Amino acid sequence: MLTDYHCHVLPEIDDGAETPEISEKMLDMMKMQGVGRVILTPHFYTHRERSAENFLEKRANAFAKISHRTEFEFHPGAEVAIERGISEIPGIEKLAVEETNLMLLELPFSGYGRWALDEIHNLRCGAKIVPVIAHIHRYIGIYTKPQLDEILNSDAIFQVNAEAFASFRERRFVKKLILSGAKVVLGSDAHNLTDRKPNWDLLKRKVKGEIISMSDEIFGQHICFEQEK
Repeated sequence: MLTDYHCHVLPEIDDGAETPEISEKMLDMMKMQGVGRVILTPHFYTHRERSAENFLEKRANAFAKISHRTEFEFHPGAEVAIERGISEIPGIEKLAVEETNLMLLELPFSGYGRWALDEIHNLRCGAKIVPVIAHIHRYIGIYTKPQLDEILNSDAIFQVNAEAFASFRERRFVKKLILSGAKVVLGSDAHNLTDRKPNWDLLKRKVKGEIISMSDEIFGQHICFEQEK
């Protein structure tokens, strides 16, 4: 099943879909593009949220506005920004993608620090999650090569946006990543209907079918029905 591992289609919760009507139109586009499984990943920032539980309540309210779209297999999750102390937040494990042990994590754009890898390690060991590093291709011009290599050697899963395949530099980086044997999953990172709209048509034009299939299959490899809700 074609799986979008990263999107902001939930309405009125972050900088994604501003209204339920926009969410509906985004989902219409995804349906036309062949997407069947949608992992819902609204932003979670420690410094903005009162608690993980409060975030989950907001997410549930947003999800209720699109849950009638039963042609999709929805799996609520979050795009968790890696901040200092994130691994110590009570209930952080509940932000993993529902029914799995996968958690989408966003590295800092303000600069690299080994503490970020420490937080990922603590989430893996303490919360028993499997880290999925969001839009890894965006860090090419932000982190040095040694810093990026350190992240790539962290035994995480790496998420790539469709947009990466429209850039020669990013496409080359992703190709090398796949050839290295790293686990790569794909997503739209869609936020709206204009400059960040669902773009699976681009991805399907640029990426071999077997790579998309490998991305889809990773979801099933991490189903964990005993995940605490």
